[in-house]
Amino acid sequence: MPLDAETRKPLQPRVQPGYYPDYDVISQQRFWDAATRELVLKRLNPAPPLRFFTPEEAKLMQVVCDHLLPQDDREPGHRIEIVPSIDERLFAKKGPGYRYEDMPPDDEAYRLFLQALDLMAPANYGRPFLELTWREQEEILQALNKSRPPDGAGEIWKRLSLPKVWTLLVGDCITAYYQHPWSWSEIGFGGPAYPRAYMRLERGQPEPWEVDEQRYSWEAPPDTLSDLDESSHHDHYPHLTHGGIHD
Repeated sequence: MPLDAETRKPLQPRVQPGYYPDYDVISQQRFWDAATRELVLKRLNPAPPLRFFTPEEAKLMQVVCDHLLPQDDREPGHRIEIVPSIDERLFAKKGPGYRYEDMPPDDEAYRLFLQALDLMAPANYGRPFLELTWREQEEILQALNKSRPPDGAGEIWKRLSLPKVWTLLVGDCITAYYQHPWSWSEIGFGGPAYPRAYMRLERGQPEPWEVDEQRYSWEAPPDTLSDLDESSHHDHYPHLTHGGIHD
């Protein structure tokens, strides 16, 4: 759980975290055209069943997404489902229309990435990734983020560009989260600007429908590596800061 920066106590989950607690972007729907309104409201529906990831892969993906985009500050019933969105894209084989020559198709890239996690965890900690502590999982993921993969999956990294698959994964998580109206309310976004448009962009003033920020200070949970910089991470976890690829 994130901590209150002053009291050092965990912040309680909210229906809507962020600095705009009284704002609801859905209140703006009357200003959207019918097609846009239908598309946005559809995103509030329950997530469809998974069709690409196996049950075991889905558990692993959920933990990875929880690390990349934590939602501990959201009440359980108001957390944005990220895995089903990625699953739907991969099942339908939707993509940007191009592929890097040193990358397999996205669906294969995801499966290889998850296999790499299952190989690196036992090689470095003697247990499967899902059985590691939160901190140990953070260590592996941060090493991957730095393109310094821990031992155990060297053969996979010969077939899969680590920087590119990491960018793919993070990009999909961000897309899934920030396409949801709940995240728009969280950041005070007014939703689609068509057909209403904006009128004060050049004056640096808020639009009439925008609300004031209600900021509060918080810190990352103590079992994460989010607040450690490069040098401190190396001091604490030198065994996971290798360079290059290891078998």
